[in-house]
Amino acid sequence: MRYKVVRKQPNSKMCLVCGLQNDFGLYTSFYELENGELLAIFKPREEHQSYPGRLHGGIVSTILDETIGRAIMTGHAARFWGVTVEITIRFKKPVPLNQELRVIGRITRDTTRLFEGTGEILLADGSIAAEGRGRYMKLPLDRIADFNADEQNWEVRSMPDDPDFVEIESRDRDKQRDKKI
Repeated sequence: MRYKVVRKQPNSKMCLVCGLQNDFGLYTSFYELENGELLAIFKPREEHQSYPGRLHGGIVSTILDETIGRAIMTGHAARFWGVTVEITIRFKKPVPLNQELRVIGRITRDTTRLFEGTGEILLADGSIAAEGRGRYMKLPLDRIADFNADEQNWEVRSMPDDPDFVEIESRDRDKQRDKKI
């Protein structure tokens, strides 16, 4: 399906997932879609491997955790951030290196103190390589870390390849989206 990108989320300087100055980072961009989901796009490199040619399972878990956790910011500025309480990952297929990958995250439950969400890493053919389900505590950023937005370069950075629309192949994503892990 084709979705309009309604907003790009900020990147930072040193975050492992979104940091643009972290030599070992994933350099992930996050895009809010018109259907309320969050799309992450990244390209894992050799530094991120476990077995040759395969993304390390810890990094698979990390990108799913970040995407699901950031989904709470979709549609508005981040008044609250998510602190992971619990995350479950199901590994279904090897995740390749040196290819652009897409991750989808969404909120499935939102209360005053907690939120829950699900997400998937999609391969180029639309199949799901890994899926996650997480629960997060909502906290204001100043209760999580000493975070100076200017120091951390926390801002939206436009890139030449930022999409206005994205095609999300959903060979098995739609039937997995609401299924419990």
